[in-house]
Amino acid sequence: MMRRVAPRSLHALVREIFEAAGSEADEAESLAEHLVTANLVGHDSHGIVRVSKYIQWAARGDVVPNRHARPVTDRGAAMLVDGDFGYGQVIAKEAMDLLANRTRQHGFALVALRNAAHIGRVGAWPEQLAAAGLISVHFVNTSGFGILVAPHGGSDRRMSANPIAAGAPRSDGPPIVLDMATSIIAEGKIQMMRNKGEPLPEGMVLDGHGIPTRDPAAFYADLPGAILPFGAHKGYGLSVFCELLAGSLSGGSASNPSNPTAGRLVNNMLSFAVDPDLFGSGVDFAGDTARFVEWITGSPPSQPGGEVLIPGEIEAKTRERRERDGIPVDDTTWNQLESSARKLGVASSGCEMK
Repeated sequence: MMRRVAPRSLHALVREIFEAAGSEADEAESLAEHLVTANLVGHDSHGIVRVSKYIQWAARGDVVPNRHARPVTDRGAAMLVDGDFGYGQVIAKEAMDLLANRTRQHGFALVALRNAAHIGRVGAWPEQLAAAGLISVHFVNTSGFGILVAPHGGSDRRMSANPIAAGAPRSDGPPIVLDMATSIIAEGKIQMMRNKGEPLPEGMVLDGHGIPTRDPAAFYADLPGAILPFGAHKGYGLSVFCELLAGSLSGGSASNPSNPTAGRLVNNMLSFAVDPDLFGSGVDFAGDTARFVEWITGSPPSQPGGEVLIPGEIEAKTRERRERDGIPVDDTTWNQLESSARKLGVASSGCEMK
């Protein structure tokens, strides 16, 4: 069964849960904002379904509340920051603030982030920079505990889901935002399909014996399954560079069960940002972007009633609909959320249903 929950009241409940679990008010607000927004834009796999897991990680010390991005190396246009295993949504937002400031100073900049807990929906970070008028590209890996994906031609888990994200501002509309895993499906979506009792599409997951399966539970079996990379060797190749750029270069490590953070979920991210005005008035980035978007979206739809969308437009449309109609929450996710609230003495009965 699906219920629809008013975004504002869901936000309040999630914020109260994190405050009860030890987060200061600002941190609890940032976590609630990020997670509920993920649901609003249709990325339910990175939304409130994560709350109970985060609370468990914090209880056993794998996530440390109230940490902040700590600069390690500062070379002007390049910075390395350490998250010290704090909540990734807070650490990454602070790292992007640093990146935005340095990009304004130098015209371009990069920030490497290491040792953050799960940073959530990666598309949030190019959105943040696009709102500041900046273009950005982001490479993410999950060292150790997040090994989920089989290499092309392999049959067991060796790599993480390794997202790539990018964003660009527009003067006449919402930003263009790419947010994609290099795995063919995000692990959180497998979890959501298991919660809903739905089978997986063909060709996405192998069971623990390396045999293709549509059963999401097989992925979580005692002999765990593995996700395949998207596009066979192409997604695999991009995934390798996520590991090298986000993990190896930052010092946070590429996926490997022998690395120092293998026992906890740790995200590392390398982010590049560019000011569209870097090359001066001779470059009309905003105008050329507008012309390009008009050109590609003017293509006749391949299906009757269809339309050509730009990256990020589905999320914008989904947000508008869910803000109006409420956020759909399946029974399993709702029960997990209620259980976390109850254990922390937080009342969930006040959540407004749509």
